[in-house]
Amino acid sequence: MTGRVVVHSLDDARAAVTAAEALDCPVTLVSAPRAGGFAGPRWFLAVVAEATAAYPGARIDAVLDCGDEAGTTLAALRAGCRRVRFTGGAELRTKLAEIAAALGAAIEDDEADPVLDLLGQRDAEAACRAFLAPGGTLP
Repeated sequence: MTGRVVVHSLDDARAAVTAAEALDCPVTLVSAPRAGGFAGPRWFLAVVAEATAAYPGARIDAVLDCGDEAGTTLAALRAGCRRVRFTGGAELRTKLAEIAAALGAAIEDDEADPVLDLLGQRDAEAACRAFLAPGGTLP
């Protein structure tokens, strides 16, 4: 299982990546809900790239949440996002999934794994370490 951590800033992303590297475990950086629309895919890709630059061997994945916005989801795919969350209707999801597959990407519609949201965490790295550790818990 890969720990999923919702990040709202570069500092959040760095905390999650640092904790994952220290614990030698994979982590999935997930944007805030609907961030694809209000922050944009290029911002998210830049945050992920900057946060992971110091750890080239780390097992890091990233998911940009585009809510139910099909146009934003397409823009994210075109910008190079490889995993995008879309919560819109099934028919649109199917079409977007076909487009994503052609681009070597994937569409997600929900989170099966537990998620740690770093919003409001005073010590984001400590929260990530507690969550990502074997048998970890949500703070």
